Amino acid sequence: MFSGKWKEKSGKRNVCSRVFSFLFPLSTFLISSFLISCGPDGNHFAISGKFKGFSQGELYIYAADGPSQKLDTIAIVNGGFEYTATLDGPRTYVIVFPNYSELPVIGEPGEQVTIEGDASHLKETEVKGTKQNEALTAFRLQTSQMTPPEVAREAETFITDHPQSLASIFLLNRTFIQTTTPDYDKASRLATVIAEASPDNHAIAKVQKQLEGLRTFKVKAQLPKFTATDIDGRTVSSADLYAKVNVISTWASWSYDSQNAQRRLKRLEHDHGSQLRLVSICLDASKQECRRGMDRDSIRWHNICDGRMWESPILDKLGLYFVPDNIITDSNGRILAHSVTTNELDRKIEELLK
Repeated sequence: MFSGKWKEKSGKRNVCSRVFSFLFPLSTFLISSFLISCGPDGNHFAISGKFKGFSQGELYIYAADGPSQKLDTIAIVNGGFEYTATLDGPRTYVIVFPNYSELPVIGEPGEQVTIEGDASHLKETEVKGTKQNEALTAFRLQTSQMTPPEVAREAETFITDHPQSLASIFLLNRTFIQTTTPDYDKASRLATVIAEASPDNHAIAKVQKQLEGLRTFKVKAQLPKFTATDIDGRTVSSADLYAKVNVISTWASWSYDSQNAQRRLKRLEHDHGSQLRLVSICLDASKQECRRGMDRDSIRWHNICDGRMWESPILDKLGLYFVPDNIITDSNGRILAHSVTTNELDRKIEELLK
């Protein structure tokens, strides 16, 4: 689940802080401290923890299965941190570290978890306090040194043994869907196992719907025809994608990885000119946030932002269900690749442009 090397910047804000200019209000911090010291009530979920080797700074957190994936800030003071959230039901949170590696945490109303780790050994970070988090921690520690095929086998076992856990939905997404080598058939079978154990779980119902679309958008299939209006009021459609290589991608102001993908696409467009055409879909709820991101990175190609986030109809139309996500087509609208990771994006496009 973790990758990269921890880098603490002394004397100035780190890269993540510059990208996400969110401030942690003092009032929220005081409320969080009060709730955690007394224990959360039935409407709140609390996180507290400490990291060896990281005395001051910021972490970021978002709800992976919530109605909004807006990023919040967690302040680290003297190596410790506290965070509370109002919940009306279980939810999966993702904590983002300064090196952009991520830690999943299952939030439950009325519960509190503690996190302990070492900045130099993030893979060994432990989340304690609830059965779901302790089971997920055990899985992470067990698989931290395994190869991807081994991790997939263990994830399948975990999901089969814990079909009612939100951790299983998280692992289903990260191991079999949002990966460089997705296995939609296996993901569908495992999603059925989860759905049968939790028939009223809306999160797994959404995953099943997404899988139906993803299995339709296979490589060599034809891109569906679409027409939309971009943020500048210009019409953009599938007919505009007639270059040798065309990329439709998703991004949002709260996702660093997706912003990084947009910057990589910009460099590729500069290098290859008319051979590469781009269309982006921004999932921000605010068109102003989308505009700020475009202006900051000098993005000038078509950007669709209707403010409806995950409810935007073009996402289902094109089988784009994640941030970041993408579809790559040729001049005839034939799909060449789907859901290429940000780290592989440059190589894949360069390969197709040869």
